[in-house]
Amino acid sequence: MVKFIGEYKAKVDDKGRLVFPSAFKSLMGDEELRFVVKQDLFSSCLSIYTYTEWERQSEEIKSRLNFFNPEHSRFWRAYMDNRALIEPDGKLGRITIPKYLLDRINVDKEVIFFGNDHKIELWAKELFESSKMADSDISALAQKILG
Repeated sequence: MVKFIGEYKAKVDDKGRLVFPSAFKSLMGDEELRFVVKQDLFSSCLSIYTYTEWERQSEEIKSRLNFFNPEHSRFWRAYMDNRALIEPDGKLGRITIPKYLLDRINVDKEVIFFGNDHKIELWAKELFESSKMADSDISALAQKILG
């Protein structure tokens, strides 16, 4: 499994294209450069998964659901909504994010690719900066969660 690390800035062109960070691309090795991009459940960002990781996670979630339960069925439909398959182009390594997804996270022109271990988060630059936690909040949360 690929582990994404680091923050990279990019500019979005008028067609919703942006250059995929070469540092992330080099981590992929022989893995196919296909991704699933989806609106994050808990933050105002997009989550970008390798296709392999997307398959693994969606199968894990699906295994916990009972599709004869209407709530589970509604959740699955919502979970599968607002996603797209993306592939970098061969020449410049650009990816195209559908405009409706960029609009959902209020992207204007600049974005941040944030490596978050098993996925990449794509943030509008302004929202990324404002979402960062203060050191004291991180310490308090670590103590609460980890003891």
